[in-house]
Amino acid sequence: MIGWFEAVVLGVIQGLTEFLPISSSAHIRVVSALFGWEDPGAAFTAVIQLGTETAVLIYFRKEIWEIISTWTRALWTPELRSHHAARMGWYVIVGTIPILILGVLFKDSIETVFRDLRLIGTTLIVFALVLWLADRTARNRLTLEKHLSFTHSIVYGLAQSLALIPGVSRSGGTITAGLLLDYRREEAAKYSFLLAIPAVLGAGVLELFEIGEGGAPDWGPTILATLISFVIGYAAVAWFLKYISTHRFTGFVIYRIVLGVVIIALVSFGVLDPSA
Repeated sequence: MIGWFEAVVLGVIQGLTEFLPISSSAHIRVVSALFGWEDPGAAFTAVIQLGTETAVLIYFRKEIWEIISTWTRALWTPELRSHHAARMGWYVIVGTIPILILGVLFKDSIETVFRDLRLIGTTLIVFALVLWLADRTARNRLTLEKHLSFTHSIVYGLAQSLALIPGVSRSGGTITAGLLLDYRREEAAKYSFLLAIPAVLGAGVLELFEIGEGGAPDWGPTILATLISFVIGYAAVAWFLKYISTHRFTGFVIYRIVLGVVIIALVSFGVLDPSA
């Protein structure tokens, strides 16, 4: 079971890594294995993501309110339907569909097979290379207001779905898709964070029913980890958006590759049990 100390450590990790393209779920899984802690499981991971997602809701509160209010009024006010905020509401909804479908279809695998450390190490490396390629070839010119479309939303949504596998990274997958579509780095990141809101909140709320049941962590440590992830996550999202406005993703690419190699090496030499 997850204790209080483990909750603090995992809450810090979740807050630090959720918005960076390095996979928070992979870090939680790997750190738990390294310290010999019980795998906290997909339910715990999904619930503490509510903390970091709350940080997004607060950080982007003005944009989110404009999207919700304008989209709602546009349902019966035709002249508002061409407004960027109203269209963004539909783009978030459409972009969320892929992960909802795939999340249901692969629910059992998400909680078992996808948490294998060998798979996590491999995805960290492979998608690091994809991110590097996207970052190097992107023309960094499109904006959400002028260029986002339903087709692009689906592409973003499919990329987000890859994050069902720990090691891919929700932000990493969607930002990579944005770069390949030639969006500016900060624009790709912003839509990535907005797109994650329905999926993360939905998964977190559903998994709330698992907390305290069977082998799932207890409520106390889970709440503590969630609160910590919120505080640190708010600072992390502010830093990340400022950082990528002037920097490439090279540092994150190198980090992912090194971490992936270390994980695979530790598993290969029997230091870590890939399914523990």
